[in-house]
Amino acid sequence: MRAAGAGDDEAFAILVRRHQDRVYGTVYKMLGSHQGEAEDVAQQVFIKVHRAAARYRPEAKFTTWLMTICRNCVFTQLKKSGRHPTIPIDPVSPDGEEIESPWPDPEARSADQMLQEKEMRRSLELAMAELPELQRSALVLRQYEQLDYEEIALALKTTVPAVKSLLFRARDMLRQRLKDYLRET
Repeated sequence: MRAAGAGDDEAFAILVRRHQDRVYGTVYKMLGSHQGEAEDVAQQVFIKVHRAAARYRPEAKFTTWLMTICRNCVFTQLKKSGRHPTIPIDPVSPDGEEIESPWPDPEARSADQMLQEKEMRRSLELAMAELPELQRSALVLRQYEQLDYEEIALALKTTVPAVKSLLFRARDMLRQRLKDYLRET
């Protein structure tokens, strides 16, 4: 990042190649299944990184700083579009390719079980979309990006206790919304 800040375009290109999948994946998860929009926002993230390269100070991990910019770009896009995101749960990557499913083999389940799982995934998507933005962001950064509490706090510009509270409230709300499914398992 120091080299990119000094004007080294090749160093910046290396940063983009190294982090583009993570940025795009995070944006896609936070915006929902809007591939073109996610691509645009991911590009905006790297434009902002390039513009801020000369001012970058390594006070935190680069990825934490990058996720902060990512979060801000997503929130700006959500405000512009006036909508709330949906979090895709189905095992399909943003480019449409099937990925390994966290669900058991479909052959091992009955039609009723498959329908119930589909309804539960849809309910989870809707419940996550209804979370307040900070709770949803904290949850995505923790569950999908596997950032630790300190990194999430830096990315969301808050404290570790606030992150723990955001995650607790988000999980509690999801538990309440999905209580019918949780009781059955």
